[in-house]
Amino acid sequence: MNRNEFIRRSALAAVGTWLIPDFVKAYERDQLNTFRTNDKVLVIIQFSGGNDGLNTLIPFRNDIYYRERPKLAIPETKVLKLTDELALHPALEKLRSWYDQGYFRFLNNVGYPNPDRSHFRSMDIWHTASDASEYRQTGWIGRYLDAQCSGTCQPYQALEIDDQLSLSMKGERVKGLAVSDPKRLYQQTKNPFYQELARANHEAYANVDYLYKTLAETLSSSAYIHAKTDVTGTTGSYPTHELGRRLKTVADFIRSGVDSNVYYVSHGSFDTHVNQQPKQEQLLRQYAEALDVFMQDLKAQHKLDKVLVLTFSEFGRRVKQNASNGTDHGTANCVFLAGGNLALDRQYQAVPDLSDLDQGDLKYKVDFRDLYATLLDHWLGIDSAAVLGKPFPGLKLA
Repeated sequence: MNRNEFIRRSALAAVGTWLIPDFVKAYERDQLNTFRTNDKVLVIIQFSGGNDGLNTLIPFRNDIYYRERPKLAIPETKVLKLTDELALHPALEKLRSWYDQGYFRFLNNVGYPNPDRSHFRSMDIWHTASDASEYRQTGWIGRYLDAQCSGTCQPYQALEIDDQLSLSMKGERVKGLAVSDPKRLYQQTKNPFYQELARANHEAYANVDYLYKTLAETLSSSAYIHAKTDVTGTTGSYPTHELGRRLKTVADFIRSGVDSNVYYVSHGSFDTHVNQQPKQEQLLRQYAEALDVFMQDLKAQHKLDKVLVLTFSEFGRRVKQNASNGTDHGTANCVFLAGGNLALDRQYQAVPDLSDLDQGDLKYKVDFRDLYATLLDHWLGIDSAAVLGKPFPGLKLA
């Protein structure tokens, strides 16, 4: 290679580090081969901002609930009763029939020791499955990819329907792919600039090898996803709001046979310090609408028993409402599981004890990492201790 060619390609690589968009930087991996271990799929829905669990899964027979929330408590006459003591928010009406059929389940009092009330820190704890005093740079799904890899990884094995990749999806050697619009991703990667950059001879330049590798993998992933999803689409009539579009994209991927065991979407923000009632009602209604169509779609595809949907939030809210008709950051919360055929013991559905609080907050009874361990061991089919860094007993199955 002559001096002019060296300068041209070096400049191209240097400029590329600034001009390559987020969709390229969002995904990094080691290899391009397949490694799926089973045909089960985990879909994770993150309620960002800290959803108020007490107004989502309502202890409608508890006098303390109504006393501490004189303006926010949902009247017993309006709730959707599930048990003798717990009920769903009325905005979740579309999910009631799924509960009756056994396809929509809940866990209560989920949290972790020494809870942190910061959005960012608590979300990091949930994403990394760490102790409250521990700081990790990799997420639990990313470490699942690391543990599964063994030199045979897919670049699209874990997909987040977004423009940015969450910490939960980042492993040490393997990271998931963030893609909000597969068609737009494919069109962007067809840009001649990226094609030329990917074809350039970069073996002599170790300092830019990482950039070329990431670009090549993204081009390969986008082409694969485009080819798969361009063939067929979902049959469901999805709502047009953001969560509806994101779950439709997940359904398209599942229906078209994309080799991914994990999908990740976010919904919110549920940070309802002020005038909580209308905002939470809108977000919960959107969740119920989108999840209902998603599950109908999966059922029509005969895939509902193979797809498990986990819905969580980084923390709940305090028991007592604040002076602004809202609620402030709390601790333990409810978690939802939908679809799938993974049934947990009813002991995890206990009513929150509002008479035994920790400085005004609920005390957790179920460690979320026991839930993760159960999902890893019994759904994704991998040793949870290898992913979580230490053994957790998991949850008792029904």
